Amino acid sequence: MKKIISVLLVAVTVFAAGAAYTKTQESEIPLAYESNSVETIENMEMQMSNAVEKAYDANNSGADFADAFGYVIVNVTSDGSEDVADEIQNIIDSNPNRTIYFPDGVYLISKPICTPANPRKSVDLQLSNYAVIKAADSWSDDEAMIRLGGKDAANDTHTAGSNYSLNGGVIDGSGKADAVSIDSGRETRISNLSIKNAVLGIHIKYGANSGSSDADISDVNIIGTGGTDSTGIFIEGFDNTLTNIRIGNVFIGVHLKSSANSMRNIHPLYYSDYTDFENSCGFYDESGNNIYDFCYSDQFCNGFRMKGNISNIYHNCFCFWYSNAGGKEVAFKVDGLFESVVTNFRAGFRSDTENAVLEADKFGGNGVFDNLLVNGKIVADKSYKFYKEGTLWWFINCIIK
Repeated sequence: MKKIISVLLVAVTVFAAGAAYTKTQESEIPLAYESNSVETIENMEMQMSNAVEKAYDANNSGADFADAFGYVIVNVTSDGSEDVADEIQNIIDSNPNRTIYFPDGVYLISKPICTPANPRKSVDLQLSNYAVIKAADSWSDDEAMIRLGGKDAANDTHTAGSNYSLNGGVIDGSGKADAVSIDSGRETRISNLSIKNAVLGIHIKYGANSGSSDADISDVNIIGTGGTDSTGIFIEGFDNTLTNIRIGNVFIGVHLKSSANSMRNIHPLYYSDYTDFENSCGFYDESGNNIYDFCYSDQFCNGFRMKGNISNIYHNCFCFWYSNAGGKEVAFKVDGLFESVVTNFRAGFRSDTENAVLEADKFGGNGVFDNLLVNGKIVADKSYKFYKEGTLWWFINCIIK
C-alpha cells in the first residue's frame, strides 16, 4: 500500500511541475522574443539614459532638490538688477511653517526682510551655497538685512515651529548694512552662513524670555568693513551658544552685554588700518559670567577685555600678534579688578613691542592664571604673576588681600 501511495505522489508532482513549466514557457517565450528585438533594446537604452540624466539633475540642481523635499522655492529676479525685498517678504508672509529655499543668484534688497517669531507663522530660510542676499546701494535702514523673529514677537517653545533658522548662503552688507539680527523668539539657529562687508555681522537682541534669547550660532564666517564702528557679533540676549566662527576686518570681534553665553572656537582677526588701535579688542565683555573655550584673538591690541569687576571662565584660549604695526599687545585688559579664572592660556607676544599679560585698573582681585604659557623674558610687566597660582607673587597677593 505504501509503495502505491508513493508512486501516486510522484506522479502528481511530475504532472504539476510539467504544467507549471508549460505555463511559464507560454508567458516567457513571447517576452524573450520581444526583449531581443533591436527596437525594444534601443527603447530600453533610451529610458535608462533619461533616468540617469534625471537622477544627475536631481543631485546637481538645488531647485530640484528643494522641490523634491517640498520646499517653497524663491522665484524672483536673482541677477542683482532690481530690488526684490517686497517679493521675498510676501513669500515669507504667504507660507507659514514652510522652508523657503533660495537658489544660486544675487537677491538685491533695499530694506530689511523679517521672519515671524510666532511658531504658527515662522519659516525656515535655506540659502543655496551661492545664493547672495545683497544690500542695495540705496540702503539706509538702521536695522539688519535679515531680521529673524523681526515680526509677530513670541516667547513660545511648546508649539511646533519655534526652532526656525537661517542656513547657508551669503549675506552681503555692501559696506553699509548690518547683516543679521535675532529680534525675538527662542531656539533660533544661524549656521553655515557667510557674511560679507557688514558693519555688524550678527546682533542677538535682548531675548523674549525675560532677556534670554536661547540662540545657537555655528559655522559662520564674518567679514566686516574695517571701520572703528565694525563689530563681528554683538550680544544683548542671554543663554546663547556660539561655535566655530571666524571673524575678520572688524574693530571688535565679539561684544557681549549679557551673561550665560558659551563660546567655543571663535577666531576674530584684526587687519584694519590701525586707527584707534589701542581700543581694538578680540572679545569685549561688559557683563561677565560667560564661558570661553579655545577662543583665539589675533592681532587686536587687547585680546580679551572686561568691564568693571566681572568674572568669566577662559579655558584653552590664545592671543597672537603677527605684526608690530600696532605697537602694543595686551592679553587681558580689565577696567577694574581681575576676577576671572584663566586656565591653559597661551600668549604669542612679539619681542619688539610693548606688551602685557594683564592690565588691570585696580590691584587685588581674586582672579587666577593656572598653567599660563608665555615667554617671560620678553614680557616687561610682571603684575600678572600676582595671579599666577602657586607662585611666591601669588602668595604675597593672598596675604595682602
